[in-house]
Amino acid sequence: MTHLRQGGTPPSATQIAPPGATVPAARPSPVPAGLPAPPRRTAFAEGADRLRAAAATEPGRLRVIGAVLALLVVAFGAVTAWQTAGRSAAADDVLHRSQPLSAGAADIYRSLADANTAASSGFLSGGQEPAATTERYENDIRAAAAGLVAAAAGTESGSPAAKTITTLNKLLPEYKGLIERARANNRQGFPVGGAYLRAADELMQQRMLPAAQDLYTAENQRLRSDYADATPYPWFALALGVLALAALGRAQRRHYRRTNRVFNRGLVAATVCTAVALLWLAVGHSVARAGLNSSYDGAVRSLNALQDARIASLNARGNENLTLVSRGAETRQLPDGTVEDAYDYAFQQDMKTLSEGLTRARALADDPAGEEPVKAAAARTTEWQQRHKQARTADDNGDYQAALDKIIGTGKDKPTGESFDAVDAHLAKALTHEESQFRRAAGDGRDALSGLPLGAAILAVLGASGAVLGIGRRLSEYR
Repeated sequence: MTHLRQGGTPPSATQIAPPGATVPAARPSPVPAGLPAPPRRTAFAEGADRLRAAAATEPGRLRVIGAVLALLVVAFGAVTAWQTAGRSAAADDVLHRSQPLSAGAADIYRSLADANTAASSGFLSGGQEPAATTERYENDIRAAAAGLVAAAAGTESGSPAAKTITTLNKLLPEYKGLIERARANNRQGFPVGGAYLRAADELMQQRMLPAAQDLYTAENQRLRSDYADATPYPWFALALGVLALAALGRAQRRHYRRTNRVFNRGLVAATVCTAVALLWLAVGHSVARAGLNSSYDGAVRSLNALQDARIASLNARGNENLTLVSRGAETRQLPDGTVEDAYDYAFQQDMKTLSEGLTRARALADDPAGEEPVKAAAARTTEWQQRHKQARTADDNGDYQAALDKIIGTGKDKPTGESFDAVDAHLAKALTHEESQFRRAAGDGRDALSGLPLGAAILAVLGASGAVLGIGRRLSEYR
């Protein structure tokens, strides 16, 4: 038995335990009574400590670098796919939805205005309307009804455009009824037929055409909104791409300085994938933006000017006809106290709008194929105004038949109707050309974004995999 030395310390359990015996673990000293227990550390704090401890070693630093690189590359690919997918969808809407709906709304307006013009022209012909005039009126009514159906199919339920379409669908049968009453009374020679025609024109001018104009304006606003969604640069994606490239370059520089090896295949592959995706994004979106801007500046603006001019010509023709139908029944008083025919005043205003629209369309035309029909329409507009002046002179002199011949007569009488038809034909030709220009430019813009969202996502996955594999190869050297 071992004895304690005087003044010594007692032996520990390990000193007195026999060989092979199990020594119980030392218990922590209990917290003195009255003192609070120390706060327990959170899992986040403990994880942060472990991360700092791991980052203090080279393998730990490599793991952090690999995780950051993979995260940056994946984030770049994800944001690129997200932003370009939205722009691609908006570009497709420009080409296949909003612009066709805008053109369809303009066609509805044109059909309604032309139907009104044809109805007044037929009325002026007497009890037996020319078959061609009747057929033109019926075709316009059918075209307007079909256009409203197409517009309703492409419009959200409950939207202002949908309400406008509903209004036009209700007014169209009412207008047709007034025209039929005007025709029936005109065939029998009753003067009340003119009153019915004026009522139909009032319904068209004050309610139907303004509603059609509202629909056209709403669709144009949708078109501009789609352009605004399709053309902005994806700055967030571009910034992430540059940041990912910079981080990959920094990682490879660090690899070279520590190992004296020029290339790490995984990191080089990640860099190539990221650079290709970034270049594709920058070039593809620039080409798409250029194509879409070209389609708007070179075609949509021209189309709007041509549509305005065509609508003005149709309204002018209708008012010109009603000048003879009313025979001075509708007047307006000028500031100097004199009185003039209300329909002739409206005709003059429409012709002014027509001339302004042609001037804008000619300035916007960017090739001879688009400029020539506009120039021809302007020349025939001048001719129309001269013939109209001759018709008004005959009417003011009391020669109603001569005035009528100048408005709806045959070709030998050089009527204004011939000039109007020529103006309308030239404007239709110019519109067809500009629509083809739009489809080509907008199609090029949309195609430049095709495949970019999916391609960016695939390149990001490949780039992140390359970064992880490249860092993994360095880690294997520590095992």
